[in-house]
Amino acid sequence: MSTPPSELTSAAVALFTATYAAPPEGVWSAPGRVNLIGEHVDYNGGLCLPMAIPQRTHAAVRRRDDRMVHVISGESGVERVALDDIGPGSPSGWAAYVAGVFWALEQAGHVIAGADIALTSDVPSGAGLSSSAALEASVALAIDELCGLGLGGDDAGRRELATACQRAENEVVGAPTGGMDQAASLRGRAGHALELDCRTMDVAYVPFEQELLIIDTRAHHALVDGQYAARREQCESAARDLGVPLLADVSLDGLSHTLEAVTDPVARRRARHVVTEIGRVKESAQVLRQGDRVDLDALGALFTASHVSLRDDFEVSCAELDVAVEAAIAAGAFGARMTGGGFGGSAIALVRPGRSGAVVAGVRRAYQQQGWKRPRTFRVKAGAGAGRDDTSE
Repeated sequence: MSTPPSELTSAAVALFTATYAAPPEGVWSAPGRVNLIGEHVDYNGGLCLPMAIPQRTHAAVRRRDDRMVHVISGESGVERVALDDIGPGSPSGWAAYVAGVFWALEQAGHVIAGADIALTSDVPSGAGLSSSAALEASVALAIDELCGLGLGGDDAGRRELATACQRAENEVVGAPTGGMDQAASLRGRAGHALELDCRTMDVAYVPFEQELLIIDTRAHHALVDGQYAARREQCESAARDLGVPLLADVSLDGLSHTLEAVTDPVARRRARHVVTEIGRVKESAQVLRQGDRVDLDALGALFTASHVSLRDDFEVSCAELDVAVEAAIAAGAFGARMTGGGFGGSAIALVRPGRSGAVVAGVRRAYQQQGWKRPRTFRVKAGAGAGRDDTSE
């Protein structure tokens, strides 16, 4: 799979050549993602519905003969890491996302060499659009090809690469995320969302041709500040009280009565969100499979219900996200919701064709009234997964 050349592809080649005084062996890129619906269900074994977005991270890479990884991104300077020094918590900072992929693939039994890497990206950092998975996946695909691992050519191999990327983020970076982001980045398909079973990591592709409005609230989003880990622990506590391995095992039928077994009221609310959210994912996938008869009002209502649950039961929203969602709906969106881990980041709005401008204007007015910085907005359609860039002119 290859993607057309872009300005960022050329910029990655130029940065690589200027830094390392020789051209790269190739450029690989991977997309960020939005999750249409199904938030905080991945580590609970449930279903979610992410899609790849057009914004991508590009990695210009050349294999090294030693066990050193050199990586540069923008004006940050070159980070140098020895493969033998990589492990849980080491290195720290943004280079851990890159180094961790090398470590995870080696831990899985693959023979890995060092590399020189130069990165460019238009996936906004801290916006809840999984810039970390885009970084990990682009590097993983480069390592796969340059080290002859043979994993990138089919879905089973990409599933293994996604697992390595998740392990890098969990164990080296220290962010206890599920595998949704890496799966979407490596296994995405243009014009489709992925109905991802996070227990088995099986994927069914669901058509999604609609344009989506992303609203980057510019309230910075991070997954390593303890809040994300706390939600995960609360879900695990609820599952123990309910006597199930994962909250995905809990039925929607008679849910209120079932949840009485959860002793902690906070954990009970967390569990209610997860179980009802999995139900909303199933309903959303059914709506999207109607082809030309997709009921956008029904899909929008599911988006909005998801946001309310994330705001009230899971408590991962924030004022900026709530205002964005409310303003988008008031301006005519079918529905809107926060996307990603929460505590900042982005919202998405399902908008009638030709009405994006009015929704953007409404959100900007609402932000101006609050005295907040203007949010960034992107209109996107479901994009392709990770691949090697075509570097021809």
